[in-house]
Amino acid sequence: MAQRLATEYVKATVQLTELQLNQFLHSAESYHVQSLIKVIGSGEQEIVLEDVNGEEVHLPIVCNDGVYVCELSCRLVNPRLTNVVRKLFVTFKGHGMVNRIYQGFTMMYYYEQGSVRRIAEITPKGSRLVYEYKNTMSDLEQLYQCTEVENEISLLYRDINFWLDQRNKALSDEDITNIDVMLQLYSNKLFFLEA
Repeated sequence: MAQRLATEYVKATVQLTELQLNQFLHSAESYHVQSLIKVIGSGEQEIVLEDVNGEEVHLPIVCNDGVYVCELSCRLVNPRLTNVVRKLFVTFKGHGMVNRIYQGFTMMYYYEQGSVRRIAEITPKGSRLVYEYKNTMSDLEQLYQCTEVENEISLLYRDINFWLDQRNKALSDEDITNIDVMLQLYSNKLFFLEA
């Protein structure tokens, strides 16, 4: 099995309430990682996660109306820090792209609401799609709710009734023949749609 060299968070964000932020900070300690919120020079804040070996990662956060937005743009090598940030990202339903870097290839994970939506393998030869989330239940529900065919059948019945009335009113054999051709076309289409 391939050994992961690093994990890279690219354009990834997590939104946290103050309660969730505190939960995260406390949960990091269970992974032997110290966490704190640091205020930097211009009043901005960042979460600092520090491993027992002294390695650390800085995650900038911005507070907007009581919601903390944490932007993850970092490269992690340390397994403990990688695991803590992954837990943050998944638990608090992060969005964005995560690259898992291996010798000779990279796996790109696209997340929405903390769930993997797509995985692509990137190699020097190119890329290939490994996995893509499909919401089959939603697709089936949309198909079930679709009434286009029923609407078209209703319109065909209306048109057939119109041409039957015209046939009853027709005075010449030529008009009846032309109407019969139209009725044949409509009945074939109706048979196709009802099947």
